[in-house]
Amino acid sequence: MALPGLESLPLVHMPINYLRNLSGSVRSDSANRQLGFTLAFVAGATNAGGFLVIRQHTSHMTGIVSAMADDLALGGITLFLSGLGAILCFLVGASTSAILINWARRHGLRSEYAGPLVVEAVLLLLFGLLGSNIEHREWVFVPAAVAVLCFIMGLQNAIITKISRSEIRTTHVTGMITDLGIELGKLVYWNNARHVARVSANPAKLTLLSGLLVMFFVGGIAGALCFKYVGFVSTLPLAAVLLVVGVVPVLDDLHDRFRPG
Repeated sequence: MALPGLESLPLVHMPINYLRNLSGSVRSDSANRQLGFTLAFVAGATNAGGFLVIRQHTSHMTGIVSAMADDLALGGITLFLSGLGAILCFLVGASTSAILINWARRHGLRSEYAGPLVVEAVLLLLFGLLGSNIEHREWVFVPAAVAVLCFIMGLQNAIITKISRSEIRTTHVTGMITDLGIELGKLVYWNNARHVARVSANPAKLTLLSGLLVMFFVGGIAGALCFKYVGFVSTLPLAAVLLVVGVVPVLDDLHDRFRPG
């Protein structure tokens, strides 16, 4: 039995069940889409806001690898090592997500996907704390902020990748636009009567990809504006969103763990 005290209250019964379905271990295509849209917004806001602070897009691994090749060829060893550190942090973040999810699955926890979301929320708060100190010791806090943001992006992308079985990405816009282009190509393809195997677009996939792209873009605008005019306090609502999304399955597991008898 999960959170009986809360579910006995009519006003919170539906939101609690909604959040449980949104990030719980039992998945549906609808929940995957809604979670994907939410995480795409958070990723866009974090990436754009972070760029205003550290002048680097921390979800853009393709660009970082390309820059590393340029830096190495031109003798920029320090910049090359900085890029390598960013790649490793993204990689460790993705690996950490896989470890947390598989560990929770092995132990039959309901929070196998929600747990990493809570970790991401805590790390966003850490990023805000680091950012508030950048002006004092920039040489320390900028690299630390880059590391935290790259870790967060890797962690989040791995969460939704595992949940959707690689069908949804929330930080990899290149992949979104590529898949969207493929579906649009199918949509406008002209089939004539001689074609036995007809080419047709997948409307559900078109809607999903378009929604993810729009949410990432809207999140980017919101993040940039908030970081510009409000500062690092902007991390608080982003962390709050992730906590709200992930907290119910975590509380369910805590209730199961510590309930009497």
